[in-house]
Amino acid sequence: MNTYEGNLVANNIKIGIVVARFNEFITSKLLSGALDNLKRENVNEEDIEVAWVPGAFEIPLIASKMAKSKKYDAIICLGAVIRGNTSHYDYVCSEVSKGIAQISLNSEIPVMFGVLTTDTIEQAIERAGTKAGNKGSECAQGAIEMVNLIRTLDA
Repeated sequence: MNTYEGNLVANNIKIGIVVARFNEFITSKLLSGALDNLKRENVNEEDIEVAWVPGAFEIPLIASKMAKSKKYDAIICLGAVIRGNTSHYDYVCSEVSKGIAQISLNSEIPVMFGVLTTDTIEQAIERAGTKAGNKGSECAQGAIEMVNLIRTLDA
């Protein structure tokens, strides 16, 4: 039996990051977590490109453009959607998650889902670097692992 698994060796990895500006007090922390992790794993700063979009709903379009450019080995999508008093939250979360998944499947590159979908601001803060870790950092680590797993499978 063969077993395949990614590793955290960041040789010649180019990363695109799409970050939503809406709820920037949260998304900037997710971005910092992702960048810190990528730098810690020795991804060169010049191999990381960041695109800011107005809100989470716009993330899939820019992630798709990045994927189609073939410049990136992985794309990290970061945002924060916090439930309000209307059904808007449900529509945004559903479409963003479907869009990101579809881009990954269509492009066959890892497109990491780092969009927080929380009921409260407190939950978002917890997932952006306090009690529940930093989901941006987790996505960066996952991106490196997935790039290496794909390279292994393609070899």
